[in-house]
Amino acid sequence: METLVFQTHNGKIIAEISEQHPSIRSVEDVMDFWGDVLYNGSIGVIIPKGVLSGDFFELKTGLAGEILQKFTNYHLKLAIIGDFGQVESKSLRDFIWESNQRRQVNFVESREAALAAFGL
Repeated sequence: METLVFQTHNGKIIAEISEQHPSIRSVEDVMDFWGDVLYNGSIGVIIPKGVLSGDFFELKTGLAGEILQKFTNYHLKLAIIGDFGQVESKSLRDFIWESNQRRQVNFVESREAALAAFGL
């Protein structure tokens, strides 16, 4: 089964990571699929929350910052799909809110919300 799929929406290519994708635990794990994303001309990537390691959501580890910086540097949008309504950490809640305001990185509840955040 493919764990990285490319789909076209309104003439724009989106890369989607499946739930079966190996856990993303480092920037190197992102770089494993980065070339395919850029080669295919994707404007953004959709990643299910469950694919990201717990360290991503522990802001003190710096993993989220490192990964999100890659997307920002390459002007790629990112949507992380999951339930973020029960986040207990104030710093993580603030991080999610701020990210969603900037629209480059979006924490959303569904694939449809991800596409809408990408303007599709």
